[in-house]
Formats: sequence, structure tokens, C-alpha cells
Amino acid sequence: MKLKNSLLVGAALAVLPTFALAQDAPGFDEIGPYIMTTLLFCMAGFLVFFMAAGFAMLEGGLVRSKNVTMQMTKNIGLFSIAAIMYWLVGFNTMYPGDFNGYFAIGGQTVLDPVGVAAADAALDYASVGSDFFFQLVFVAATASIVSGALAERIKLWPFLIFVVVLTGFMYPISGSWQWGGGWLSEAGFSDFAGSTVVHSVGGWAALAGAIVLGPRLGKYKDGKVNPMPGSNLALATLGTFILWLGWFGFNGGSQLAMGTVGDVSDVSRIFANTNMAAAAGAVTALILTQVLYKKPDLTMVLNGALAGLVSITAEPLAPTLFGALWIGAIGGVIVVFAVPLLDKLKIDDVVGAIPVHLFAGIWGTIAVVFYNGDASLGTQITGIIAYGVFTFVASLVVWFILKAVMGIRVGEEEEIAGLDMSEMGMEAYPEFSKG
Repeated sequence: MKLKNSLLVGAALAVLPTFALAQDAPGFDEIGPYIMTTLLFCMAGFLVFFMAAGFAMLEGGLVRSKNVTMQMTKNIGLFSIAAIMYWLVGFNTMYPGDFNGYFAIGGQTVLDPVGVAAADAALDYASVGSDFFFQLVFVAATASIVSGALAERIKLWPFLIFVVVLTGFMYPISGSWQWGGGWLSEAGFSDFAGSTVVHSVGGWAALAGAIVLGPRLGKYKDGKVNPMPGSNLALATLGTFILWLGWFGFNGGSQLAMGTVGDVSDVSRIFANTNMAAAAGAVTALILTQVLYKKPDLTMVLNGALAGLVSITAEPLAPTLFGALWIGAIGGVIVVFAVPLLDKLKIDDVVGAIPVHLFAGIWGTIAVVFYNGDASLGTQITGIIAYGVFTFVASLVVWFILKAVMGIRVGEEEEIAGLDMSEMGMEAYPEFSKG
């Protein structure tokens, strides 16, 4: 018995240091928010990454078959360039810490060390790697908006050079004004997930490029608008559904926290509102095109869904489901009327990116005031104007420089033959031309 007691005492003494260490180690209440928010960023990040496939499929379906390979090359090229530029300078330019609120060029992104200890981690937020990746996929989406609008007549390398400037400097500088704690954030501007910071910026850059580039050959002739149907509406529909899916990460991840019951509940609320706005935008465009054109227009319906998504992105948390419905529905209305408006102005936007991302983005940013009591209409309009002037003027300057230095548009013969052969030397559908 004495021997047994001695063994028990010895065992207890042996494990005492372990108990002491366990008591010193942080509990889940301390590390849980860090772990869960990091997980949110990773999951939302790969959903938004998949939007790159959505943009590629949407554009591949809405351009003519002779230009599909070019669009696929642009899309994989722009994402890869965005990833490198955002690491090199973009992330720390957009989130510079203490700065003057307007401009600060950052350096390379440095990740947390391997196996970082809790004592060395930012337990009040998330890992650097997850935050960097989540923000990176947003900037790639901005560049994808430009790709679709300028399809079928722009040269590859001037476009990719523009992407370098957009993703490394233009987007991060303007992004710092709001999400980096800059002057618009201090003024009270509100843009939850980027109706303006992401989508309108891409739309302004696309608008500037479309103006400098000019319309496709034969698009506007003898006072008429000549339709140029896309090659594969099934592919365009697939792309839209992929974008719809990715948007749950886009908006849901922008909660930027998943460490409490309230945060997780809010993420689910954002999912529901995001879905409702997309559905309302699609149904509105479906009904409107039936009424206006006597037959529904699938391309308008697809863009109606996307416009609904863009519209709710500036404030996906606060509205009720009915609020999300009418905000998204107005996005669908905007697309149906903005597409022919651009045609009247002879601004050729191949995929409808400008109505979807710029016009609906402006609407969504204004709509914030209906459900966010801290937002004011004057401040929201100030932010819209600030992003518009900066991005549009800077983009015009870059496009004009590229046009003067190396040319941005292919020749007439190359455009007629298709950019797949003239720029890439390979076709997406070779059996069709050789049958």
C-alpha cells in the first residue's frame, strides 16, 4: 500500500510541470478568434479565387470563338501578375499602417514565421498569410473586369502592362483610402465589401480603356448597332454561376471576423442577403427584357444577377432579405437600360462589365444609406467621386502612354481574323475552322 501511494505521489509530482505549462498556455477563448478568423479568410479566399474561373468562363462565352484563347490567356495572366504585384508592393501599400491617409508605397509582404507561437501571433486578428491571400484575390477580380470590357481588339502585352500598374499601384493606393484607414475611412465612407473600392474601380479603368481603344470593327455602322453574339452561352452561364458562388466568399469573408457567435451569425446573414440580391437582379432582368424586347435575353439575365451581386456588396449585412431583394432588383434594372445607353454613346463593352461593375457599383454604394445609420449620402457620394476621378484619370494616362509607346490595338486584318491566331497563334476551337 505504501509502495502504491509512493508511486501515485511520484506520478503526481512528475506531471505537475505539465499542469503548470498547461495553465500558462493560452486557452481557446484567447486563441479561438485568431484561429477561426484565419480559417474564414482561407475559405473565403479560395471561393473568391474561384471567381477567376468565373470571369474566364463568362468572357470566353461572350466573345466570338476566334477570340477565346486570347481571353483565357489574359485571365490566367492577369491573376498571376496580380499575385506577384500584390506581394511585391500592393498589400503593404493598401495597408501601410500609420500614414498620411492619402498615399504610402509599401514594400514586400512578409509572412508569419513557420510554426509561429501564440505569443508572437496577432491574436486579435488573423495570420498575415490568410489576410494577404484574401485581399489578393480581390485585386485580381478588379483586373478581370477590365479584361472583359476590352475584349476582341486589344493587344496582349499592353493589357498585361496595364494590369501591372492597376494591381500594384492604382488599386492599392485608392484602397488604402478606405480599407487601409485612410481619409475616406476617417470621413465615414462605408463600403463593406467593395461596390466602389473593387467593382467601380475596375469599371472606371475599363471605361477609360474602352474610350481610348475604340469600338470593335463593324460594331457601330451607318447609325446602327450590330450585335456580335458570343460563342458559347452555356459557358457564359457557367461563369455566372461560378461568380455567384465566389461572391459568398467575397461578401462573407469581408465580415473580417469569425471568433464569436455574432460574427458567425452575421456571415450567414451576409450569405442570405447576397443570394437574394443576385436572384432579384436576374428575375428583374428576365422580366424587363421580356417586356421591352418581347423575348427574354439570357445575356441580360446573367448580367442582371451579377449587377444584383455588385449592388449588395457595399452593405450585405444590415439589410433585411426584402432590402436585399429590392437593392438587387434595381441593379438588374440598371443593366437592362445601361447596356443600350453605352451603345448609343458608341462605347463598346463586350461583356457588359461597365454597367454591371461601375453603374451598379455606384448604385450599391448609394444604397448603403438606407440600412446603415452611420452612413451619410454626402460622404458616400464623395467617396464615389474620389474613386472615379482618381481611377479614371490615372487609367486614361496609362492607356494613352501605352498607346503612344507600343500601341494597344491590333490591326484591322488581325481583328477580322481573330486575336487567337494573330496574337496567340492557336485557336480555342480548331476543329470548327478545319472541318
